[in-house]
Amino acid sequence: MPWKILIADDEVAIANVVARKLQNAGLEAIVTTDGQEAYERASAEPPDFIITDLQMPGMSGLELCQRLTTELDKPIPTILLTAKGFEIDGTSLAHLPILRVMAKPFSPSELLANVREALGIRTASPATRFARSGVTGS
Repeated sequence: MPWKILIADDEVAIANVVARKLQNAGLEAIVTTDGQEAYERASAEPPDFIITDLQMPGMSGLELCQRLTTELDKPIPTILLTAKGFEIDGTSLAHLPILRVMAKPFSPSELLANVREALGIRTASPATRFARSGVTGS
């Protein structure tokens, strides 16, 4: 069963790029386009990880994290995406499971690396993948 990652971003193009990157890495990506929809999905079936935009209609990414942290038994590790130059008060993040704040534009590869690190997912080197499949490098 793949790790389930909830993506919440009202910029559909960004959400789709992130989803494709995660899916190509073997993760399950669930895309939502506003904070309220993300909250409802996460409340009904908590994901393993959340990637959320800070500023969204319905509910901000920060409000989403606050509500889920208060209401669910287990905190959901989160990466918060924000427009460059928008600063977040560190005290707002102190009691939330926000592992990292990434400014837009961001590198999808760096985002994936952060998700993998947080979930403890190790990537196999090409030599290890070949050895597992029975193919040799020569």
